[in-house]
Amino acid sequence: MKILLATQKPFSPVAVNQLKEIAGAEHELIIFEKYKEQSDLEKAVEQADALIVRSDKVTANVVNAASNLKIVVRAGAGYDNVDLQACSDRNIVVMNTPGQNSNAVAELSLALMLYLARNTFSSGTGSELRGKKLGIHAYGNVGRLVAALAGGFGMKVSAFDPFISDDVLEKDGVTPVKSVSELYSGNDIVSINIPAIPSTVKSINKDILDGLKEHAMLINTARKEVINEMDLLDAMRKHPSIKYGTDVMPDCHEKMKEFGSRYFSTPKKMGAETEEANINAAVAAMNQIVDYFKTGNEKYRVNS
Repeated sequence: MKILLATQKPFSPVAVNQLKEIAGAEHELIIFEKYKEQSDLEKAVEQADALIVRSDKVTANVVNAASNLKIVVRAGAGYDNVDLQACSDRNIVVMNTPGQNSNAVAELSLALMLYLARNTFSSGTGSELRGKKLGIHAYGNVGRLVAALAGGFGMKVSAFDPFISDDVLEKDGVTPVKSVSELYSGNDIVSINIPAIPSTVKSINKDILDGLKEHAMLINTARKEVINEMDLLDAMRKHPSIKYGTDVMPDCHEKMKEFGSRYFSTPKKMGAETEEANINAAVAAMNQIVDYFKTGNEKYRVNS
């Protein structure tokens, strides 16, 4: 089988060498890196049986150009860069690799909290994390790790996740809350970890943001789409102590600069930008493809 590794942002050489070992003699690994145009990907995928991508856009045009394609694996947790319907229409399996970059994202969440708490290392008295109340919005792989790290800082952690039982949260030393509004209004810091799906897009809106405490901090390492950006701008203007930190630069980035050290965004999405996460996600993607061709295992399938 021809397995195309198509990445504008290349994997590390260590990761690529491990992929070659996993592919072995049974599969041909084709490396396609640093391409410039979407049309280049459409051409490269024509003969591929399997496709591994990072944040590369697997559009309907890409899918339709790949006459042999049977499986797409997004090396990472989010998969909104893949046209799931186009893949389903062609009976192409789409998978992600959940958990492989979770620690990298969780550590970045704490780094953003520290950076904003210390006024982005600018002049003026900052604050400490110890004793602060932290709310976790979605208690998945990343949320669990954020909770564990926050515990080491002496923070008081609560979480809202309708899919996780109170028993699980309490066993981890996390206090369950019953609603999103309660989570945001009752904490000093909120870590946003929800996926961008139809029910969550712009769900963090005026109703939620108006309930924030003074000096509250929002940390978003999820997706920019889950925030209603106009409502966020309004909330930060009305409440001059609220802070917002993210590794997903908002569309209103230029306007957000008016808040000075109360706002920080990394230049690009970098939650998974560690050597360890790079290797883990790549290896998981290749293992899933090889196992799929060998046994038909669809454990991490995300499309119907």
